[in-house]
Amino acid sequence: MLEDKNPKPLNELEELGEFGLIQHLTENIKLKNPSSIKGVGDDAAVIEYKDKQTVVTTDLLVEGIHFDMIYTPLKHLGYKAATVNLSDVYAMNATPKQITVSIAVSNHMSIEGLEELYEGILLACEVYGVDLVGGDTTSSTSGLIISITAIGEGDKDTLVFRDEAKENDLICVSGDLGGAFMGLQLLEREKQIFQENPQVQPDFSGYDYVLERQLKPEPRKDVVDMFKEIGVHPTSMIDVSDGLSSDLIHICTQSNVGCTIYEDKIPIDPSTITAAEEMQLDPIVCALNGGEDYELLFTISLDDYNKIKDQKRVAVIGHITSDEGSYQIVSKDEKIHQLTAQGWNSILKKD
Repeated sequence: MLEDKNPKPLNELEELGEFGLIQHLTENIKLKNPSSIKGVGDDAAVIEYKDKQTVVTTDLLVEGIHFDMIYTPLKHLGYKAATVNLSDVYAMNATPKQITVSIAVSNHMSIEGLEELYEGILLACEVYGVDLVGGDTTSSTSGLIISITAIGEGDKDTLVFRDEAKENDLICVSGDLGGAFMGLQLLEREKQIFQENPQVQPDFSGYDYVLERQLKPEPRKDVVDMFKEIGVHPTSMIDVSDGLSSDLIHICTQSNVGCTIYEDKIPIDPSTITAAEEMQLDPIVCALNGGEDYELLFTISLDDYNKIKDQKRVAVIGHITSDEGSYQIVSKDEKIHQLTAQGWNSILKKD
């Protein structure tokens, strides 16, 4: 992963030019959603929703801030760039239908490299039934920049926001937490070893799970489908991108409530625990503050507990309180600690 094993010459972007490049990357796109009236190839896309509300979200990924080209395969990067946007739509209890993709790329990138990036984007579109309907390309003097906008649809009565959690609601989370953070720590460790001694190749055996959590996250469409199947309507929801603590506090702040969660209820995969202990990190701290898990964190009415309790894909980890501004975690030894927002913050200055 850290070594270029492809010796064949690559084609430079200037051979195609901007419009030729766009045509080259998008010429085989076929629209699949009835709401996608007009896609790539005109001045603007045309989208039509009937009796639905439109959900729009945008994420910007910048080389050196959000990803490192040394250990991030371009196909994985494209897939992740798309899925993190789709995750935001699912977090509204909505269905993504279209995306637009804009990229700024330096002259160090080859045509083949961009093909790999778009392969990942289009694979995500195929897996989640989404159309790529437009975008833009331009040059960059500071590395690769990817901006993706996702557009979805939802019924007015079923959309879920962050600001409607109520006292006594149960706090639930899908999947498990901390794996993506540990995958990043592993990649950074091996990068440092490689830079100090390029002859030493990384050994990732046994770390497949945490690496996939970091490099190829999957949005939880299945959990949104589950809500419909079991008849549960979350009172609030957010996807875990900045870390459990930060994202739970987002819900509480916007809902003007407090919360109590329990350490022994937070789901952590055994692979994450093993990797954390190997690196002398506390697994629970990784789960609370790591981020990029893209699981769904949501609250439900206490009345819906019997519907959710046997669903293995989600865990009940605590409850909402009326103590606005009080965010607590109860440790395994039953001591109460204050929960603080220490998750990912891309605006903070790096040392």
